Amino acid sequence: MMQAQVKYESEVKTAAFGERTITIQNLTPVLPPKERDKRKREIEQSLFDVFSKYATGRRG
Repeated sequence: MMQAQVKYESEVKTAAFGERTITIQNLTPVLPPKERDKRKREIEQSLFDVFSKYATGRRG
């Protein structure tokens, strides 16, 4: 199975930091809704695993 070339939406933001100007370019993949939802669930699960690992034993 051949995978299609992924296209990206670009968002550029500029911010002043002291005397410097910093430009940040955010690239977001353009995905079909099902694929986007699948990736979102994968990321959420990974983040949950990380936060759960570091939150254990840190209560009050």
